[in-house]
Amino acid sequence: MKKHNTFKVVLITLLVLMLLTWILPAAYYSGSYVDQGRVQMGLFDLFSYPMTAISYFGYIAAYVLVVGGFYGVLNKIGAYRKLLDKLVACFKGKEVVVLSIMMVLIALLTSICGLQLGLIIFYPMLVSLILLMGYDKIVAALVIVGSTMIGMLGTTYGYNNTGIIPSILGNKFTDEMLTKGILLFLGMVLLIFNTIWYVKKQKVTNKKETKKVAVKETKKNAKNAKTKSSKDTKAAKKEDSVVVVKTPEDESLVPTASDKKHVVWPLAIILVLVFIVLVLAFISWYGAFGTDAMNNANTAVTEFEVFGFALFGKLLGTVNAFGSWSLIDFVTVILSAMFILTLIYKVKFDDVIDGFAKGVKRALAPAMITVLLYTILVITTYHPFQLVIYKAILGITDGFNVFTTFVVALLSGLFNVDPAYAFQSSLPYLSSIVTNADNYPIISVVYQAAYGLVMLVAPTSLILMGMLSYLKISYGKWIKTIWKLLLELLVVLLIVFTILILM
Repeated sequence: MKKHNTFKVVLITLLVLMLLTWILPAAYYSGSYVDQGRVQMGLFDLFSYPMTAISYFGYIAAYVLVVGGFYGVLNKIGAYRKLLDKLVACFKGKEVVVLSIMMVLIALLTSICGLQLGLIIFYPMLVSLILLMGYDKIVAALVIVGSTMIGMLGTTYGYNNTGIIPSILGNKFTDEMLTKGILLFLGMVLLIFNTIWYVKKQKVTNKKETKKVAVKETKKNAKNAKTKSSKDTKAAKKEDSVVVVKTPEDESLVPTASDKKHVVWPLAIILVLVFIVLVLAFISWYGAFGTDAMNNANTAVTEFEVFGFALFGKLLGTVNAFGSWSLIDFVTVILSAMFILTLIYKVKFDDVIDGFAKGVKRALAPAMITVLLYTILVITTYHPFQLVIYKAILGITDGFNVFTTFVVALLSGLFNVDPAYAFQSSLPYLSSIVTNADNYPIISVVYQAAYGLVMLVAPTSLILMGMLSYLKISYGKWIKTIWKLLLELLVVLLIVFTILILM
């Protein structure tokens, strides 16, 4: 079961929540607290809920599969590995700086644009770059998962991440923007520090292990020298000098090297264009910035007529304005980019199909994890035992208490993979017992910070569990790696919350 450790953890989590539906009564808030009694989950529900999850959230799993297929085709293009090698060569001697830049960019894109799911398109490429720079898979996970959750924790203009909070509480989306920026900055500093610390620690550990292996091999060779002929000894030494730098497991994360000459600039341009479209398409222009510019631009393009014929409107079909795109809309961009690249680099049709199939197979495990995590969301939605827990915790104190609110916010993130569902599960009830609207901006910060923090370790974290599955890292190993950063972030958040209350 070690091979499928992530599946094991997610399935255990699912079964625990199923058990809770038998232990705890269900309740919901709709103008008042409504106790439903126990709404138990049955055996048939266990197998029907994944279908429900697919019907509502299957597009996310489909997006993961398409990204896998895209990279399967890229692996058939020699220019892709050449591009990676050129980048790694440029980064030589500046690897730590490059890792830091990667973390800052991912955190900013998540914080400002709400791109934690959209950026999945570039995660396999970042993993390959990090491994080719000589780092291990834990470093890749720290860079990608860590920076994504720091971006969530310090969300600024990512309206798709936290826009539902002010819509529930009635405060402004821009409230406490300075505090959010401070949390984002402090989170990035701590993440970069811990990642660099891990890298240095691994270097020391690797040197010790290399020394031990060298001593062991020396003794072994000395012993063999007494029993073997001079010719055999020379052959043995030659064989011992071969160093394996990659395991078969790593080979699936890094494209095969090519000795042929390849032109990389067309690939680079296509990838840059894909990135630009991604950013423009997922920024909530109206929600975050209050501008209708993208809606107006979309209308102008689709209604533009040539001799009375809406040329672009007919060619593009039904296309949403930038700022209103979903992952399915972006799939069109990915597949179009893939098609153009296969034409430019003259990839045979059979190789395209073969590569896409292999890529989808590689992405199958993360996609299945996605379905299971949203199955958990279906359970917590159809069997709302959460509010019973939240009511008990919030009832410990009268009115608003930042620490009980923080605990409830952590639990709501733990029970719900999607931030919108996490916030919706407890905020309406919280606002009914905390009637002083002056506290709402602080509550907004507490909730988004708690969600980002808990998603660093929660078995219901989509980015975390998907990445651990993709990299084949055990959940236990991740917890051992991340606990110090988690504790540091917790202390920082508590200090910031205390300051906000005292101000």
